Amino acid sequence: MLIAQITDIHAAPDNDHLQRFGQALSWLEQVGPDIMILSGDLTDEGWDEGYEQIAAQLEKQAYPYLLLPGNSDDRNYMRQTWGNKLWLPDSPGELLHFSYNAGVISLAGVDSTVSGQSYGSLSGRMGWLEKQLGEADGAPFLLFLHHHIFPSGIPTLDETMCRGLSEFEDLIRRYPDRILAVSSGHVHRPVAGNFAGIPANICGSVCPANPLWFGSANVPPVRENPMLMIHRYDQGKISSHHVCT
Repeated sequence: MLIAQITDIHAAPDNDHLQRFGQALSWLEQVGPDIMILSGDLTDEGWDEGYEQIAAQLEKQAYPYLLLPGNSDDRNYMRQTWGNKLWLPDSPGELLHFSYNAGVISLAGVDSTVSGQSYGSLSGRMGWLEKQLGEADGAPFLLFLHHHIFPSGIPTLDETMCRGLSEFEDLIRRYPDRILAVSSGHVHRPVAGNFAGIPANICGSVCPANPLWFGSANVPPVRENPMLMIHRYDQGKISSHHVCT
């Protein structure tokens, strides 16, 4: 099974990020994924028309898709654009979680956004995720968030990484073989790491990448095309590929 992940489009009226999104989708046509996950920050400053244009491009694709909000998104506009068809009816409050049973593997997305804040949090969200783990008939999970859960090393971005991680770590310890890996966005760079003994990835962004800057006096230049990930699940094994389109 091939699971595409796209994140951080940050579409706005004064940038070309919708065109960059189209470039990533054109590349995906050659791969033919089974499903795609968009892990947040679709538009900037609640640009409602941007959601409509993203939805129009997605409806042209041959595969289904699932969405998470990011800290720059407006959940109300997302609901207006897509209704509730992409989210579970038991998502608590305003949160937009998703869960999708693909048979051999289950996909879950936890809404890590905190209204009015750039950082993310998993506090109070693990009850919902534990319920999904209990209802999936033993299938392993690939989990998606918007905010990253391990330090990237980029100081300004790590100030806004996910909080409330002790609850998530406790859940992983209780279900040691159920979550194969976690993949997020937010950093605008591809990064591989780990969390509580499982692989954790940060997907590169559709919008122009952030530099690989570790707080030094000089900021290295960056020139990267739109990026995405392909997660391949086969015979109980997961591999995750960072792609520059």
